[in-house]
Amino acid sequence: MRRKTLVRTAVGVSSLALLATIAPAATADVSAEPGPRATRPAAPAPGATQAAVPDRNGDDDDDDKRSYKRVGYFSQWGIYGRDYHVKNLDTSGQAAKLTHINYAFGNVSAEGKCFITGPLGEADSWADYVRPVDAAGSVDGVGDTADQKLAGNFNQLRELKAKNPNLKVLISLGGWSWSTHFSDAVLTEAKRKALVSSCIDIYIKGNLPADGARGGQGAAAGLFDGIDVDWEWPGSSGEADTPYRPEDKKNFTALIREFRVQLDAYAKSEARRTGAKKAKHYDLSAFVPTAPAKIDAGFEVRKIMKDFDWVNLQGYDFHVSGEKTTAQQSALYAKNDFSVHQTVGDWLKRGAPAHKLVVGMPFYGQGWTGVTGGGDGMGQPAERPAPAIHQPGFEDYKVLKGLADSGKYKIHRKYGQAWLFDGKTLWTYDDPKVLNAKTSYIRDLGLGGAMFWSLDGDTADGQLVKAVDRGLKRR
Repeated sequence: MRRKTLVRTAVGVSSLALLATIAPAATADVSAEPGPRATRPAAPAPGATQAAVPDRNGDDDDDDKRSYKRVGYFSQWGIYGRDYHVKNLDTSGQAAKLTHINYAFGNVSAEGKCFITGPLGEADSWADYVRPVDAAGSVDGVGDTADQKLAGNFNQLRELKAKNPNLKVLISLGGWSWSTHFSDAVLTEAKRKALVSSCIDIYIKGNLPADGARGGQGAAAGLFDGIDVDWEWPGSSGEADTPYRPEDKKNFTALIREFRVQLDAYAKSEARRTGAKKAKHYDLSAFVPTAPAKIDAGFEVRKIMKDFDWVNLQGYDFHVSGEKTTAQQSALYAKNDFSVHQTVGDWLKRGAPAHKLVVGMPFYGQGWTGVTGGGDGMGQPAERPAPAIHQPGFEDYKVLKGLADSGKYKIHRKYGQAWLFDGKTLWTYDDPKVLNAKTSYIRDLGLGGAMFWSLDGDTADGQLVKAVDRGLKRR
């Protein structure tokens, strides 16, 4: 999962209607995630006979009544440059269509503990729970007072949950920039216990450091309904300053076991204290990679899936704008390349249950300019990342929709992907038609649902979230 805006056994076949518009394609060599190539699961050919796809109960019955997860990442720093606030989740209609919001991100210190206060770039307690929000910016229309313990994004998320009782909020730990200390923090059992305990203390128990009237014991209690682990990547390279070692693989398994044990223990103690008849279940998830080499280097799949409620599959950044050739970033199908179909197959082949696989979808595009070679622009040399509002080569869907609507770009859709090309500049992204194909794929294969990075890239009326919600509810 990116945070640079602050400073992936063959799979069953999909429906014939879907196959009529999507088939494997030859694309550029992979360079976004270097590593040994592995055999990809073959995509079904158009006209293939549809096979029964086992549902989450293990039978072949149609399971249209299942509840699919719709997980959206809310970025802590979006309140600044993007001017995207928790209230936007409400006014856009996104919150009513989501099952989970992952708050990105919580950080881990060099000492191996979760922390929430510190230098900007390492923590932002001001955004999290200190910043006062006025009535106009508040979900419930009431401004924060000087003496309340919880303000900022955290209080707004609490108000959002009150308005949407079935909505859950998870804290996501790490991300591309904040995975630096994971490998060191999980080297021993004692270290893992201390790390997990510190994260539960801050986010589940809600014990926040005092900052004037803000924070204190239990200030955020009841806000977070679980933990999402976004370590990029155990056992293989991530950000340049992030160490990794072969032991990460078994240590990651042990870390997830420790999270499950401590979350369950806290839930039981909480039930005893409150007199609840049933202990609350705290969700435990992770963001996991596409590349088979990264999966094998860092994940004991069969073991970890026993403790995870689900994992969010990297369904994007298959290719990035820093490469010298244009290429797809999030195709459903691709031949001899990364794709959604490939990563689903690789996780299934390694023992992950289908219903615990949630497909990641980008609410942004990767772009190049100075594209030469003609044609539709795909697979052609490019001079540099395309200009963009916040980061070269990286643009929100809401901006790309404007380009598509302008008529200056030709829209191409093939193989479960979309791209815009005007003869010079190319953007590869997902639009509602592509997301419709992907939700059909999720339903046909009995997967767990959809995840979005990130919610601030959607339109003001939540077009992408609503498109996925419609697709997953389709009968």
